[in-house]
Amino acid sequence: MKSLKWRVAIVVLLLVVAIWTLIPTIRYYTMSPEERARMPRSELLELKKNAINLGLDLQGGMYLLLEVDKSKLPEGMSLDKAVDRAIEIIRNRVDQWGVFEPTIQKLKNDRILVQLPGVLDRDRAVSLIGRTALLEFKLVADDKLISETIKNIDNVLKTREKLQSDTLIDTTETEIGPFTSYLRSQGANIVVMEDDVPKVDSILKLPEVQKVIPSGYEFLWGKSVEIEGQKYRPLYLVRKKPELTGAAIKDARHTIGSGANPQIANKPIVLIELNRQGARKFAIVTAANVGKRLAIVLDNVVQSAPVIRERIPSGRAQITGIGSLDEAKELAIVLRAGALPAPVKIVEERTVGPSLGRDSIHRGIIALIIGLLSVLLFMAIYYNMSGIVADVALLLEMLFIFSALAGLHATLTLPGLAGLILTAGIAVDSNVLIFERIREELRAGKAPSTALDAAFHRATITIFDANLTTLIAAIVLFKLGTGPIKGFGTTLSLGIIINFITAVFITKIIFDYFVKIKGTGIKI
Repeated sequence: MKSLKWRVAIVVLLLVVAIWTLIPTIRYYTMSPEERARMPRSELLELKKNAINLGLDLQGGMYLLLEVDKSKLPEGMSLDKAVDRAIEIIRNRVDQWGVFEPTIQKLKNDRILVQLPGVLDRDRAVSLIGRTALLEFKLVADDKLISETIKNIDNVLKTREKLQSDTLIDTTETEIGPFTSYLRSQGANIVVMEDDVPKVDSILKLPEVQKVIPSGYEFLWGKSVEIEGQKYRPLYLVRKKPELTGAAIKDARHTIGSGANPQIANKPIVLIELNRQGARKFAIVTAANVGKRLAIVLDNVVQSAPVIRERIPSGRAQITGIGSLDEAKELAIVLRAGALPAPVKIVEERTVGPSLGRDSIHRGIIALIIGLLSVLLFMAIYYNMSGIVADVALLLEMLFIFSALAGLHATLTLPGLAGLILTAGIAVDSNVLIFERIREELRAGKAPSTALDAAFHRATITIFDANLTTLIAAIVLFKLGTGPIKGFGTTLSLGIIINFITAVFITKIIFDYFVKIKGTGIKI
């Protein structure tokens, strides 16, 4: 009697803990979109963290398979090290973006698997993950050098035209050069119409043109700007060697420009803070180049090129000309996380829509309910009252499995639902072994209480052996599998362990109560 009280107390305690663990899950998935919108983001993220997380196949999201561009690896860096570094940076970016329970892992062929549950904006995800984010500060050439370079390019193109023409062309000095004809002046910048960018780019790549570009300098494009309804791209002549790189960044954050500066008032900007060493170097560079322009270059695109007005000892700079606050936020994230060691290519991508996820949940739950009802009815009809005892144990098992998933912050996938259905079948198998053993003991003429103890003692060994072999296979699936296989292995492993507890421990408590305390017989 005393032993039974302690066992009942343990079961009650387990029930209380299980229900308490599932409260965040119930609360999160029963909230309306309006309620989620009103809840503070930090509180909502904490609630979601404590709830059962749904996999990519159930809530929708993105699947990306990435490959590091081997041809652009830094000198002295191995492919294996580059992939490891890329994974670290991508993980930092995704974590700062606020994606919950992402999957980022290295595959055997040096590829990177990225799964982002709940992320459906393809362009933003690709921009955040695939951007190299190499930030450089480069000095812009002075106006005299730019003019001379443009003139030299014009002369190269004129010579090229003469050589390709059958007749001699008399070109005067006042004639607009073939290269200059594509250029426009806009304040301190030289701009090119968006439609002419490919043509100008092809000119700059000509071997003859490359020879007249000053040694140690290169042309870089800026971000597209709109002038009087027409789109233009600024063109800059900058030093190849950067004065500073993004490796010196201590922090980067997005904000809205203040009204004190009309050029950035109410516009999204990214504020950069350099580390101590970077700030010291930045102060030296700005002090030595007062009056010159310093281009802020991200992935070989000039974001802005402000004039250095004075020495800047604070180590702070800002990136302007950003289209939206979301873009500014993503840029700040990638700058904080650091640059990828080499560009990454998207080998494969898939997007699972939320409607497909909802359909998967709906069908999976229906399958689980039908499976459970079938098992419950079979046990109740075939084993009478004992079957109902088994049904109670089975329902408790499902409750404990879901609470374990929530407590371990595990991810429930569609194959995981299949694992739950299989677990229900395993639970039936365990109860059938126990009940058939009880029948054998009763046929042998033993008293109900004696038959009960003997049946559970003998059946426990068989159930343990059967569950152990299945558990070994489930653990192998969990440890070595990926994606859907891992999800199946997770729920199956939990189900087998919990099934042993419910079938052997909880079912025995219920039988002991009715047979040994109430003195009723065993209807089986």
